[in-house]
Amino acid sequence: MSARRANKRPSMFEVAKLAGVSHQTVSRVINNSPDVSDATRARVKAAIRELGYRPSNSARALASSRSRTIGLIAGGLKFFGPISAISSIESIARGHGLFMSVMMVHEALCTQAEFDDLIDTFNEQNVDAFIFLTPTDVMLDVACRARVSQPRVIVTSTHGGMSMREARSLLSSDDLERTSFVGIDQWGAMADVMRLVKSAGHRRVLYLAGPHDWRDAATRLAAWETLSGAESIQTQVMRCDTWDSGEAYAKMNRLIDTAGVTGAKLPTAVVAANDAQAVGVARAVQEHGLRIPQDVSLVGFDDMTGMDNLFPPLTTVRPDFEGLGTAAMREVLRLLGEGQEPSLPNSQHGVGLVPATVCDRISLGPVPRV
Repeated sequence: MSARRANKRPSMFEVAKLAGVSHQTVSRVINNSPDVSDATRARVKAAIRELGYRPSNSARALASSRSRTIGLIAGGLKFFGPISAISSIESIARGHGLFMSVMMVHEALCTQAEFDDLIDTFNEQNVDAFIFLTPTDVMLDVACRARVSQPRVIVTSTHGGMSMREARSLLSSDDLERTSFVGIDQWGAMADVMRLVKSAGHRRVLYLAGPHDWRDAATRLAAWETLSGAESIQTQVMRCDTWDSGEAYAKMNRLIDTAGVTGAKLPTAVVAANDAQAVGVARAVQEHGLRIPQDVSLVGFDDMTGMDNLFPPLTTVRPDFEGLGTAAMREVLRLLGEGQEPSLPNSQHGVGLVPATVCDRISLGPVPRV
């Protein structure tokens, strides 16, 4: 046998010959058709393994009229949450034998023209469905206005400058039937944080909000303000223009310095809209000779890598990004006719929600004694 023959990629016809079936039967096995007996399916799979046969995606696309490719457009790629969500979605897609094609945009500067150009590029790949990761109001708006005939799953938060009712109104009735919204239950997570803060005796809390155009920031802030009012917690909101620890550090420094000059009371707890902000707060607090949690308690959000080894370990919220990826892909499969009814019973404002859990660590302690 020649070297070329030895290295030749085996064909479907060779698999069919070895298994003693037709090439149409091999195709049905590859595409998971139910119209094949268990014995025949086992024989074909054994032949595939023996020959090292790998199905051609283009051949499968011709057989099924599908490319088995999902187009994902994402913003926020500098940040922990979106990166974690994309990683989870891609992993789940791969597990279902689907290909993920990813394109990135700037979450705050993306225009409708840019978004539509990406849609056109994906259509040239004959993608079966879209997933849009839309962390900002700008991206949610263009994702809903995009004219696509394929199913779309939009990953977003429930609150922002654009309400979910306004977002859904941008979709035609046909588009709505082909569209699903999923996200993290951030409101529920903030309620869990509130319970911990209140049970520790804190009544004066500083809340560091994230950038106003991010829907995660808007949802967490809306939840905290509503919960504070309901629980009679005195909350001071400090708004940040970025998620960066440096800005939180500077703002916390000014707050502590001002309190030192005026004699104003400092909050007994700080709740930050993300872990990076919490890191900046921790530095400012400790540089002023204050201790966490003996003098000031601290809570973050996201459970970024290393937060359990911060000094002291940070109490924070851990979103279920794996669950978010699973939910997004289940919705894709359902909209493609390959899945069951929506699998997220917890829904707010038309967004199916994946839970988040609080990691209760040392940085949150009882209110300091006077």
